[in-house]
Amino acid sequence: MKTVHRLLAAISVAACAAAMPAAAEAQGRQPVRAELATADINPVAQRQVRRDVVFAAALPEAGDTLVLPMSAEGDLATRGAGLDAATRDAVARAIASAEFKFGARATLSLRGIGAWDRIVVIGLGENPDLAAVQAIGAAGGRALINEDGRVTVAAEGLSAEQIGELAIGMGIGEYRSDIHRTVDRPTAELGATTIVASAAPAAEAAFRSRGQAIVDAVHWTRDLANEPANIIYPESFVERARAAFAGVRGVTIEVLDVADMERLGMGSLLSVGRGSARPPRMLIVRYQGQGAPEGGPVVLAGKGITFDTGGISLKPGLNMGDMKMDMSGAAAVTGAVLALARSGAPVNVVSIAALAENMPSHMASRPGDVVRTMSGKTIEIINTDAEGRLVLADALEWAQANLNPAAVVDVATLTGAIGVALGDDYAGLFSRHPALADQLDAAGNATGEIMWRMPLHPSVLEDMSSTIADLRNTGTGGGGASFGAAFIGEFLPRTTPWAHIDMANMAYGAATDQRPAGAAGWGVRTLERFVRDFRPVPAEAQ
Repeated sequence: MKTVHRLLAAISVAACAAAMPAAAEAQGRQPVRAELATADINPVAQRQVRRDVVFAAALPEAGDTLVLPMSAEGDLATRGAGLDAATRDAVARAIASAEFKFGARATLSLRGIGAWDRIVVIGLGENPDLAAVQAIGAAGGRALINEDGRVTVAAEGLSAEQIGELAIGMGIGEYRSDIHRTVDRPTAELGATTIVASAAPAAEAAFRSRGQAIVDAVHWTRDLANEPANIIYPESFVERARAAFAGVRGVTIEVLDVADMERLGMGSLLSVGRGSARPPRMLIVRYQGQGAPEGGPVVLAGKGITFDTGGISLKPGLNMGDMKMDMSGAAAVTGAVLALARSGAPVNVVSIAALAENMPSHMASRPGDVVRTMSGKTIEIINTDAEGRLVLADALEWAQANLNPAAVVDVATLTGAIGVALGDDYAGLFSRHPALADQLDAAGNATGEIMWRMPLHPSVLEDMSSTIADLRNTGTGGGGASFGAAFIGEFLPRTTPWAHIDMANMAYGAATDQRPAGAAGWGVRTLERFVRDFRPVPAEAQ
């Protein structure tokens, strides 16, 4: 009888084991369950209408909305030279009556003046640089997002570069985040934006060759990050990218699935996605433009956690919905390459999106687990909510093994600690290579996406030492942003120029005068500029 019982028990255990899929099967070898399908969700974002941008040499006699960018009252004589005298005088009186100070991004809206339905005076501030001009344009685009009809921008007296940045800004400012709203969604009849200046031909050439690609890439990146996690998950992220790059010259796309990552030994990345029915992916987009310099590519690696519950180390429920945007780093690096590729930039660049959904389940990684990266390094997982560094570890090791990179920059919504340190004004910049950090800093200053250099002290690594593995994924004490950066840096040789950007405090947030609430698309413009202007840097680390 005991033998029978033992036999039955063995059969039962075997049946349970057979019914429980292996990690690889749960993640990638079986189709996602039908109830998880989201094909019935058709994002409004795909149908968003934006204003076309055109350029002209002379103001029309009348129109719907006229925008006057001004640094001082005297600019009216230049910008408003094409207006009739009565309209120009009326605008001057209104400016004086309102005591308008022409501060950067300040606006004064006037109606019922001359033959224009609306005239908007927008302050340029005193001696604005190109980044400021772009920000002013974004504020203008945002202010006019629900305005019917055509928009005319009087830009006489501005340089071709300034006009181009103004056009980029206005395009970026037009973005709407209400991508799935169906009730009470504003439906303005948008006409074209016409930018008027004698320098219009040169400005148009610059905008068509580069500016429009930047605007489109920022919009695409924001759309991706704003999508809910039932729509954007690792596999659908990949499909969105494939669609965006379809037909773009010089681009090749490679995708690593679970089987590929298992074969390569990417236990760190795989561990993050184990708890989800959505299998992880690694998306590699290579772009080599005509005339690109010789040598290895600049590699941009992004954290792509399409939803972050924290895993077993579960986050508090408050604001957890924002964790759909924990893939903003992956969206930004992919978007930057999209801008470069669509503009035909003469660069050699690769983006890597390390994609996973961090969920708690019976398959999820636990605190105390030990995982092994592609190179064989072992990591003791102390906190499953410190998962971004885990997916980036394998991504950086893959880049080093396969790409011979000229430089590696990883971008991530990595830590809340960076916001404690820097507020919402700066992203955190970490690097062992000063010349690389300087180039990134310059690119951020040029685009208005500014960064602050943060420390990488040797003591940080000591605080992440483990008694049973090569290192732990968190440290002890404060300096959480430095812990994350130092951890990631351990998966590249010291001779590879590397920088880490922690943009957790910049990636999304409340509405501003330049964008609606939600994803900011932060990093696309900086990375595009950085790669375009990149100069090889010494391999020596600090």
